[in-house]
Amino acid sequence: QVQLVESGGGLVQAGGSLRLSCAASGSPFSINIMGWYRQAPGKQRELVAVITSGAGSTNYGDSVKGRFTISRDNAKNTVYLQMNSLKPEDTAVYYCAAFGVGVDWGQGTQVTVSS
Repeated sequence: QVQLVESGGGLVQAGGSLRLSCAASGSPFSINIMGWYRQAPGKQRELVAVITSGAGSTNYGDSVKGRFTISRDNAKNTVYLQMNSLKPEDTAVYYCAAFGVGVDWGQGTQVTVSS
């Protein structure tokens, strides 16, 4: 099992930036894909961005393409999400996910974008 610890959420004005971090521990060698999902109140959890452990291939949700960038540091077993040009509709709890044998989730970090 993989343990995930997220950091970097907070309150920011529209147009601003935040960077989220997610550090994996436990069995990080078993991870094939890591990424971020988010869930706003009353809505389903949705894909934000994912990145593979091998080639570093990425995939983004349509609503964040061109504004968010996912990256990873394999030596630190950490994945990052750089969020630029934030909008109020980006307000949500952001969850880190690790896909390997199964899927593991972080506890979530709140991102609030004020208008």
